[in-house]
Parts: sequence; C-alpha cells; structure tokens
Amino acid sequence: RKMEDYLTLSIQNKRAEVEAMKFAVGESQLFDLARRQRRTPLSLKGAVKGNYSGIIAEFKRRTPLQSHLNPQACASSTIKGFALNGASAVAVVTDTRFYGGAITDLATASHVANIPILRVDMLIDKYQILESYVYGADAVLLFAEALSRDEIEAMMVVAHRFGMEVVLAVGSPGEIAKIPACTDIIAVNSRNLHTQTINRDTAYNMMSRLPADATKVAMSGICSHNDLHRLRTIGYSGFIIGETFMKKDYPALAMHNFINPPKIDF
Repeated sequence: RKMEDYLTLSIQNKRAEVEAMKFAVGESQLFDLARRQRRTPLSLKGAVKGNYSGIIAEFKRRTPLQSHLNPQACASSTIKGFALNGASAVAVVTDTRFYGGAITDLATASHVANIPILRVDMLIDKYQILESYVYGADAVLLFAEALSRDEIEAMMVVAHRFGMEVVLAVGSPGEIAKIPACTDIIAVNSRNLHTQTINRDTAYNMMSRLPADATKVAMSGICSHNDLHRLRTIGYSGFIIGETFMKKDYPALAMHNFINPPKIDF
C-alpha cells in the first residue's frame, strides 16, 4: 500500500487531537498547571556536548512504514535501560496514531531517567508545548517543514519561558531561512516527511549551510557506529537513533553494543 502524504495526514490528525484536548483542558488552565509545577528542565544541549556518545536514544513502538517495530515495548524498562547504558538523552515519540506512543510515556521517562528527555511528535500548537512541560519533557522537537517561521518563534517563546530547549528539525536548504537566532539545537532530518523515505546524503549536504556556531544533531538513517563516526567528523555532536535500537528485542542492549562495538583481534 502506497504511503499517503504522511506530513499532511499527520498535521490534520494532530489538529483534531489538539482541539479535542483543548476542549477537555483549556489552554489557560494548562498554562496555570505548568506555571505551578516550577520544574527546572535539564539541558539537552549540555548533555549532548558533555557525553562521549552523543546518542539521543529514541523510544517508539512503531512507525508509519513499520507497523510492528516493537509493539509491546515497555517504556519504563527500555528508557531506564537507555539511560543506564550511556545515552546522553532520550527522545520519546508520543504520537499514538502513527507511532503507538502516548503522552504518558513522557511522564514515565521523566520518572525513570535522570537524563534529558526530548518530546518528539507533530507539534503544531503552543498548547502542546505547555503539555510537554507538564508531562516532564526537558526539550521539544519542532519540524520546520510543518510550521511557519512565526509559529516556530511563538512556540519557542513558550518553551523557553518554562526553561525547555527547542530542537528544530530541517530537511532541505529551503527550511534554513526558518531557523530563529534563539534556536538551541538544529537537527538535520534525513527522512522525507512526506514519503517517510530516507536519503542519507541529507545530513552531509546540509552541514555546510547551517549556522557555524549552532549545536547540530543528525536524525534518521543512522545504522552503524561507522555512520555515527562519519557524522561526528563533519561536525554533528548529537545523534537521534530510534529504529536501529527499537527493532531489536532488547533496545538498551542494542544501544550498548552500538556504543561499544566488539574489538576484532587479527
């Protein structure tokens, strides 16, 4: 079955979800809830730069193209395992329809991991930024392709007000103009948001076009220690890696082996 335009579907689905949530808990109510929490988020940027692996291990149960990646994966034990085995941070995919995630996975992560937690979802509304904070996220991922520059800036203002960092994902040279000066981390996404296919050259081709002083993270299509090494060599400090670990029975062990490849004696 041909994948329909995932980006369009995802945004439509998320708009409906957000409207339903606003109906249940109003935006001003959620804002008050966030303000009362007074939690100081951890720095994702600091964690990525201060960790030798730079790996942001991504927890997700399925993808739009792989409906059974790891459907029974337990958020608590997997995320705890990532934290104990050398991940610099954890990314939690909270979308339910396409990824089998839940906003409660974010809360679980914040209880079991003492490293920064990045919320990954189709974030299109300031409401979701407040929600991310309330549920324990330290940082949020925004997709430049899904938002206007004004929307990106407005969502960043809310994130920064609560001390969360923003990772802005770009996938083509045309999206670079949308990067605000106050962006904490720029992620280059090698996955096409419309088709979900991966072009590994994206991470290499985009590097020279990005602001030189920005903290840069590569995401999608990182399958081996060699991929990671090559990306680090050209200037990436962080790596969001999901499927490579999640398709294994023990994702945390898969990550451990990825970070510590066996030494071969000749």
